[in-house]
Amino acid sequence: MISAQQLSVVVGSRTLLSDVTFHINPGDRIGLVGRNGAGKTTLTKVLMDEFIPATGTVMRSGTVGYLPQDPRTGDLTQSVQDRILSARNLSELSRRMQRAEEEMSSTDTKLMERGMRRYPAAEAEFIAAGGYAAQAEAASIASNLGLETSIMDRSLDTLSGGQRRRVELARILFEKPDTMILDEPTNHLDADSVIWLRDYLKTYEGGLLIISHDLDLIDEVVNIVFFLDATRQVIDIYSMGYRAYLKQREVDERRRRRERASAEKKAAALHAQADKMRAKATKAVAAQNMAKRADRMLAGLSEARVEEKVANLRFPTPAPCGKVPLTASGLTKSYGSTEVFTGVDLAIDQGSRVVILGFNGAGKTTLLRLLAGQDEPDSGQVEPGYGLKLGYYAQEHETLDINQSVLDNMMSAAPNLDDTTARTVLGSFLFSGDDVYKSAGVLSGGEKTRLALATLVVSGANVLLLDEPTNNLDPASREEILSAIRSYVGAIILVTHDAGAVQALDPDRVLILPDADEDIWSDDYLELVELA
Repeated sequence: MISAQQLSVVVGSRTLLSDVTFHINPGDRIGLVGRNGAGKTTLTKVLMDEFIPATGTVMRSGTVGYLPQDPRTGDLTQSVQDRILSARNLSELSRRMQRAEEEMSSTDTKLMERGMRRYPAAEAEFIAAGGYAAQAEAASIASNLGLETSIMDRSLDTLSGGQRRRVELARILFEKPDTMILDEPTNHLDADSVIWLRDYLKTYEGGLLIISHDLDLIDEVVNIVFFLDATRQVIDIYSMGYRAYLKQREVDERRRRRERASAEKKAAALHAQADKMRAKATKAVAAQNMAKRADRMLAGLSEARVEEKVANLRFPTPAPCGKVPLTASGLTKSYGSTEVFTGVDLAIDQGSRVVILGFNGAGKTTLLRLLAGQDEPDSGQVEPGYGLKLGYYAQEHETLDINQSVLDNMMSAAPNLDDTTARTVLGSFLFSGDDVYKSAGVLSGGEKTRLALATLVVSGANVLLLDEPTNNLDPASREEILSAIRSYVGAIILVTHDAGAVQALDPDRVLILPDADEDIWSDDYLELVELA
């Protein structure tokens, strides 16, 4: 269970929450909702002691599994299997068995005898802790989340950001904690994995707090909705499912507007009467009391919800370039003995629109990183054409310096930019006032998405490499990015699980990994997008 008492949360000069109290009990499946930047991710960090509240306390009992938006924890030299098994402390027992097996196969008689003594004891502990059945359970969870058997022995540092995230989610589900806090758990999952996770969470008996812009997931899983309203600095709690919450919230907002309009009308009448009475000295005290009564009438009301702004998400005006600004030939990439793809050829013409498809782990993100010059291929080459200006949007926001401020990230992306222009662009992406001085490291996933997109605007890029650009965005912001994709006149190479993003792109070609098959786009491929 998690109990938050009288929490106030302040980020910079902005108060997100003021004197809020709530509980997460067993059986509560809570959907934490609110616009990008409202403070949802910050609140989860407060609950996990990663961010200190201005006032109030958080008490946790039992085990808690926490999936942040950017899971970069753990020993990166660990294998995928060991990372998942470590949730129940099985990885060390497994390693002891492996070491004993190695000693048993040694030609050194003493080592062999020592291994024969050690193996039965290690295996007995392993079996007592759930052992082989637990290994099978972990493998099943990993498979259901789209982690192939072939990567279970690979070290974490060889995985893409999306694969790392799925490993951390698998680890939490394998642990079976008393409470789970999951921040955008469906990011990087294919359609089958999302359906499996949805069914799993519906039967979860512990406490669950989930942030997700996957409305189907929220609708089917949650039985309580927390609406974080940063404009009023409160959490409105609705003990109902998501669709019922949407209806009730609209009813509540209409009621607030009616109550406020009525109170403002009465208060205005009282103030007008008080002003008339002040003209007579004998009625000055009565006038003052009447004015105070009007002020109290307004102070006791809930504020009507302020209409929230939507970022003006857009892409740059592309700089002039040659007919074929980017070419790749014979690209091959492996991690250890695992071949990701081989022989990828790609020619990107002016204004080309290419979507890359392939199952999770097929190398889609890896290919974009090679094209962006972030990684080197094992063989083959990437050749820039005349006037090439690349803009790379990374799904894990690796292009941002989390130790720099929002404004400094902007200036680093375009060193010749003046302060006024940088602030103007940031303002259109909803970073205004002191928000530009916030460290990129404390931004939510949605805010990082907006900042990364803002840096593209000033790049003048004529070829955009977009890796899951709609992740972490609320519905209104997602529509903005889809509009930006539709209207951009430069070339785009897109990786996404979002069928709507592919439809907005209206691609002319598709590249299917890992086989590197290229084809003219057909809507027949659309059904593969969410499965890819």
